[in-house]
Amino acid sequence: MNEFIKISGSAWVYGDNVDTDVIIPARYLTTSAPELLAPHCMEDIDPAFAGGVGLGDVIVAGNNFGCGSSREHAPIAIKASGVSCVIAESFARIFFRNAINIGLPILECTGIEAAKGDEIEVDLKSGLIRNKTSGRDFSSNPIPEFLQSLFSLGGLVPYVRERLGAR
Repeated sequence: MNEFIKISGSAWVYGDNVDTDVIIPARYLTTSAPELLAPHCMEDIDPAFAGGVGLGDVIVAGNNFGCGSSREHAPIAIKASGVSCVIAESFARIFFRNAINIGLPILECTGIEAAKGDEIEVDLKSGLIRNKTSGRDFSSNPIPEFLQSLFSLGGLVPYVRERLGAR
């Protein structure tokens, strides 16, 4: 689990109301295979994203990230692209739940600020978000220990399997 307590990566920055149709366009919903979704992640809002995102990078966004349809494909595509965490002012509730279910760490943070390429460090245990480029710190609610475990295992299904196997 310790590998998921601290996250560090370059920022990909988006505004308000980023909907699931631009996170993963509907024309790619013929599959739910992560490796087939990842190359098309964010392509309708940021064509450079899929080719430039690095393993461990972080998405920083405004209000209502993940609005639109309830497709689980959106957080799957983000996670499969290599993004380690999404930080936003607020999330659409269904996206929020889907992200947790598939094991994608997400943090709501009022006043979060970053520019594309800024180095972001996140401590899930404390909720501290540090923009290492600007030197500014931001606070989010800490991720509860059971969610840290869920993230470290890769999502809700592996978490439940482990819990049931432990009995």
